[in-house]
Amino acid sequence: MLLALLSLMLCALLWLNGLLNSLDRPSVGNALTLRQLQLQFLAAPALPTTLRPLLSGEDPAKSLADELEQQLALDPGPGRPDQLLQLALLRRQQGDTTAARGLFDQLASQVPPQQRLLLTVLADSDTDGGVGGLDQGESRQLMASWEAAASPVSRQLICRNLVTDADACIDLRLQRNAVLRLFGVSWLPVLLVLAGTALLVRELWLLWRGRRVLSPILGPDLNLVDVTLLIAGGFVVLGELTVPLVLLPASQTLLAPLSGSPIRQQGVQVLLLYLGLMAPPLLILRAQLASTATLPPAGGWLQWCWRPLKSGLRQAMSQVLMVLPLVALAGLLVERLVGDPGGSNPLLELVLTAGDPLALFCFAVTAMVLAPLFEETLFRGVLLPVLARHWGPPIAVLMSALVFGLAHLSLGELVPLLVLGVGLGWLRLRTGRLAPCVLMHGLWNGFTFLNLVLLA
Repeated sequence: MLLALLSLMLCALLWLNGLLNSLDRPSVGNALTLRQLQLQFLAAPALPTTLRPLLSGEDPAKSLADELEQQLALDPGPGRPDQLLQLALLRRQQGDTTAARGLFDQLASQVPPQQRLLLTVLADSDTDGGVGGLDQGESRQLMASWEAAASPVSRQLICRNLVTDADACIDLRLQRNAVLRLFGVSWLPVLLVLAGTALLVRELWLLWRGRRVLSPILGPDLNLVDVTLLIAGGFVVLGELTVPLVLLPASQTLLAPLSGSPIRQQGVQVLLLYLGLMAPPLLILRAQLASTATLPPAGGWLQWCWRPLKSGLRQAMSQVLMVLPLVALAGLLVERLVGDPGGSNPLLELVLTAGDPLALFCFAVTAMVLAPLFEETLFRGVLLPVLARHWGPPIAVLMSALVFGLAHLSLGELVPLLVLGVGLGWLRLRTGRLAPCVLMHGLWNGFTFLNLVLLA
């Protein structure tokens, strides 16, 4: 009991410190907004004229320019060269040559000499169309030094500002790709929210009519002290605090051959560290279960019950859809009441900016396989059943969801994570199985991961 109390105190201090520090971490929300506006800008020419205002906005170029200007104003640094280039080209295209010239001059001080010729040519021209009617060959020579540094949006804008013939800049493959990505990150979520709202109303109706029968909650024969030792001691003190201190130097030495590709090295390191974090609590849980005097119930202590897999997938998918509008509403309320508190999960930014397939694979395995298996084992496999035995299912669902949210150490994401945790707990109550919770968690992280990849 004393060890559990000490573990709980250390856990509280570590989590409080992590939550407060999360306020200093930048939010990935601004980057996501900018990427979506860039997609709208690229996709707009390929959209039907009648649907273009609805799907990409009235003036996607102006919306993108305004967002770039706003984000650069909030950034205390010099600004990213690619974003400065986009804003300068958009302002020049809109006829604001004075603002464009100032941005070109600012950008020229940040880029290598070979990239300054293009900036000089663009800045010295006051025309609204192409720069002196350059042909495609001449424009390609000027653009060559920017090929590696410029994003697709920047390359399109450079072409439009250099070449008088606008048709020469049309890239149908790029436009169609942007339309598909825009559908995945913008219109598809709206359809899923509508479907989820309908399922949620049906679920509430079944509850109101008493037609939703909950399954008995079976779990490990552990007490609150055991669970405290498992989560506060094993997961937080040993897993989150001690393991990185031991594994981080060793992983850096082991992954030294990957130093030439920092993002690949970081991806493999994230995977190894998460595997190391999982080990202490899972070993403690194994020892706790082995020491219980009672026999496990049918289906085992954790009630995985993977079969039938088809019904588990169906239950997980329906619960994801039902939780989606609630999480979206919770995030919207937090944003309206307190603004953007920042503190996004650092893994989101890594996925958004990583272009290495191996790094993305490591991030995907960590987020979509390891995290759902590990977190659901602790929070819905052990914590929820033990709390339900002492305090009843409703309190157990809320408390396990709160611990689940706090464990992610992000004050800005705490409320949406709490709602997601309640949805996972309700699924555990409704099915009596842990496997659908793991599948739901994996699907949720998978949707998030896919959204980031489409915007990357």
